[in-house]
Amino acid sequence: QVDLVESGGGLVQAGGSLRLSCVAPGRTFSRYCMGWFRQAPGKEREFVGAITWSGDTTYYADSVKGRFTISRDNVKETVYLQMNSLKPEDTAVYYCTADEELISSSHGGDYWGQGTQVTVSS
Repeated sequence: QVDLVESGGGLVQAGGSLRLSCVAPGRTFSRYCMGWFRQAPGKEREFVGAITWSGDTTYYADSVKGRFTISRDNVKETVYLQMNSLKPEDTAVYYCTADEELISSSHGGDYWGQGTQVTVSS
């Protein structure tokens, strides 16, 4: 079992920025590929992006590419999602996920956080 705890969500105006954090304490964090998904009201959960075990490669959904950046600190056992140029359509609950295998749009990981709400006002 991997416990993931997200933080950093909130209300922001369009064009603004937020940084989400996800901590996975007490585990060998570097064993896990980490990813972010989001779910808007009435919609299915969708892939946002992922970062490999060492942090040398990142992947993003087309809808966030160029605006969002994923990074990780294996010493602090934390993964980050920096979100810039936010749009109202980015409004969703954002979930952190972890897996020993590569996370992608078709593979969401075995472990999930509780989610953090991001609301972007127009």
